[in-house]
Amino acid sequence: MASSAKHVVIIGGGFGGIAAARALKHAPVRLTMIDRRNHHLFQPLLYQVATAALNPSDIASPIRRILRRQGNASVILGEAVSIDTRRKIVQLADGEVAYDYLIVASGATHSYFGHDEWLEAAPGLKTLEDAVEIRRRVLVAYEAAEREVDAAEVANWMTFVIIGAGPTGVEMAGALAEISRRVLERDFRTIDPGNARIILIEAGPRVLPAMSPESSASARRQLERLGVEVITDSPVTAVDDRGVMHGGARLDSRTVIWAAGVAASPLGKTLGADVKLDRAGRVIVNQDLLVPAADSVFVIGDLASISSDGKPVPGLSPAAMQEGRHAARNVTRLIHGEPTLPFHYRDKGTLATIGKAAAVADIAGLHLSGLVAWLMWLFVHIFFLIGFRNRFIVIVEWAWTYVRNDRGARLITGNVEPMLERGEKPENRKRMLSK
Repeated sequence: MASSAKHVVIIGGGFGGIAAARALKHAPVRLTMIDRRNHHLFQPLLYQVATAALNPSDIASPIRRILRRQGNASVILGEAVSIDTRRKIVQLADGEVAYDYLIVASGATHSYFGHDEWLEAAPGLKTLEDAVEIRRRVLVAYEAAEREVDAAEVANWMTFVIIGAGPTGVEMAGALAEISRRVLERDFRTIDPGNARIILIEAGPRVLPAMSPESSASARRQLERLGVEVITDSPVTAVDDRGVMHGGARLDSRTVIWAAGVAASPLGKTLGADVKLDRAGRVIVNQDLLVPAADSVFVIGDLASISSDGKPVPGLSPAAMQEGRHAARNVTRLIHGEPTLPFHYRDKGTLATIGKAAAVADIAGLHLSGLVAWLMWLFVHIFFLIGFRNRFIVIVEWAWTYVRNDRGARLITGNVEPMLERGEKPENRKRMLSK
């Protein structure tokens, strides 16, 4: 591209950022994608990695590979720490990048509602590193229970608590129940994995609160059929490495997973004092996705606060992709001296899976559940995976899991000793080692 072409910088290689980059493939621009990781991650399937159904490489693809046939695009592996909208500079941790137009798609991170000290005891699920860590904790818990001789400690190791009953929490709870009841049942000699307690705790009155009451009720029934204990109307008030407090009661558990909340990327706060944020820290943008007080800056995805047809646009991957394509279209229009167009979200429905042949779906006013919803969920997730290899491998893995009730990615990586010793009394540890 000629150096005179306008320079478009995209921060974030998630759903919104990749959609925007692809939409600019034939635009008269120089495009730079910045991400602190070298891969695009299919986040809806992270829980499958965390529960040993898939390997990390099955749901991720290098950004350079995705954009390698796009001649106007380049990629920078780096972390954007702030944005100077006056000078039109993206400040990196180790440099800076100038832009003519900027699309910020840096997403969201975990929110512990002011209790960041809970992070160590209750990891969330946003990155591949998170998924591998949760997989390690889950599998180590069964290994520790197999070695333990104290019945109370065995129960603590085999109690898994998921905090938050949104899509991530529901899918995680269902997957953990399937592991314990259908996958690990023949792998251990001392313990019976089928006796594991899978407990899903929600502060609100129902699971999947963003879905219809019909789908929420169906999801709860399907979870309970899998053996998941669902607790609602019970906010968690304390978390440590030995369990949680909720509703005034103590629940002992050695494995706690956080799925209760997200916070907008802190990058939005660096756009300037005149840029308005909502209560969740998201940037309030115009209907065309431009930031009112920042020249030539678009914000999309989980970082954007916008309504469409009187309803807030949800923080879902389909919305991020639509916003990415729309921002790219408006960039092209600005370059050509044309007015920008307002964004309208096209709601294609919401899906959530509970387990094998168990799911719920809200699509076009219909509330589906069971096998039909699960097949729809399967098709949608396979369709949106980037790369033929990813799709093929995931189909094969799921087919094998469905037929054989087996999960081939049950690998424990890293040092397990710190976790085995976490909170353990010395005398109990000696008994375990001498068994």
